[in-house]
Amino acid sequence: QVQLVESGGGLVQAGGSLRLSCVVSGSTGSINSMGWYRQTPGKQRELVADILSGGHTNYVDSVQGRFTISSDNAKNTVYLQMNSLKPDDTAVYYCNAKVAIATTLTLYDYWGQGTQVTVSS
Repeated sequence: QVQLVESGGGLVQAGGSLRLSCVVSGSTGSINSMGWYRQTPGKQRELVADILSGGHTNYVDSVQGRFTISSDNAKNTVYLQMNSLKPDDTAVYYCNAKVAIATTLTLYDYWGQGTQVTVSS
């Protein structure tokens, strides 16, 4: 099956940069899209960025222009380059894969365990 493993989180000062990585293993042929979500205590998990199979990317407004999502299919890896980090970016970041289920015309979500990003002021 599909497994996702995140890395790259840590503690950084405001204005700094981090790059998150998500390595995908298992049966990857049916993945429709990959994305990064984040969550803080008391808040709903929100989509930060995703990349579709055709290469189109989406970003939440708060990170537009600062974050970049990309993929390296040869390495089965998705990245999130985070620049100009702000304290409000502090969260647990989760890698997500959406897999098409033909029988129901829906998508099934796979999740990584998350990686902590902390931005100090």
